[in-house]
Amino acid sequence: MATYRRCLNRKLREVTMNQTRARRIAGIAAMALGALLLSACGGSGTSGSTAPASTNVGSTNLTGVAGTTSSTTGSTGTTGSSTSGSTTVATPTLSGDGSATLTAGSPYSFTPTASATASNLTFSVANKPAWATFNVVTGQLSGTPGAANIGTYSNITISATNGSTTATLTAFAITVAAAPISSGAATLSWTPPTQNTDGTSLANLAGYFIYYGNSASALSNKIQITNPGLNAYTVTGLGTGTTYFAISAYASSGAESALSNIGSKTI
Repeated sequence: MATYRRCLNRKLREVTMNQTRARRIAGIAAMALGALLLSACGGSGTSGSTAPASTNVGSTNLTGVAGTTSSTTGSTGTTGSSTSGSTTVATPTLSGDGSATLTAGSPYSFTPTASATASNLTFSVANKPAWATFNVVTGQLSGTPGAANIGTYSNITISATNGSTTATLTAFAITVAAAPISSGAATLSWTPPTQNTDGTSLANLAGYFIYYGNSASALSNKIQITNPGLNAYTVTGLGTGTTYFAISAYASSGAESALSNIGSKTI
C-alpha cells in the first residue's frame, strides 16, 4: 500500500511538471504570435517592419531646357522664356549693276541678285525707260530700244521688299546710242554698149544710171555716172539685208536704154 502511494505521488508530480512545461511553451508561442500580428498590422518596434528610405531628387540640366524638376509634387515642370512660334524674316539685300551703253536696235536685260536667305520678295522699279518692261517677281528689267529712244536714262532704281523690310539697288543709268552708219558696199561691172537698138553705131554715149533698192520691183535709188569710159562702180553705204541693182546707158541726146538684168548683194 505504501509502495502504491509512492508510485501514485510520483506520477502526479510528473503530470504537474508536464503541465507546467506545456504552459510555458504555450506562453512563448502566444508571445511570438502576438508579435507577428503586431508586425502585420503596422506596429513599431523590433517586429521586422521596414520603412522606405527617403530619396533626394535634384535638378537636371539639359541643353536647351530652362527650369528645374520638382521632387515634392511628382510632376515635372519647366519655367523660363517661352517660344511664340513666330519665324524671323531675313532682311533682303540686292546686288548688281544695271548700267549699260547700247545702240538702238540692241536688246537690254538686267536682273539683280537677291540674298540667298531672302524669300517671298516683291520687286519694284523707279524711272523705268518707256521702251523697257519690268518683272515684279524676278526684278528683271529688259527691252529693245529703237532709233526714237536714243538718249540717256538716269537714276533708275530697283527695290525688293519682303513685306517688312526693303532693299534698294544703287541707282544706275542706261545710254542708248545711234546705230552706226552701215559700211556695206557692192561693186558693179558691165560692158559698155557700142550700138543703138536699131543696129547703128553708138557715137554719142554720155554715161550710165545705176538703180538700186531693197526690192527688185522698187529700185528707188539712183546714181548717175557721167564718164562713159567707166565699166565698173562701187556703191557704198548699203544697209544690212539684200539690195538689188540694175544699170542703164544714156546718150548725149538724153535717150536712155532699157535696164540691164537685175543683180543683188546681201550684206
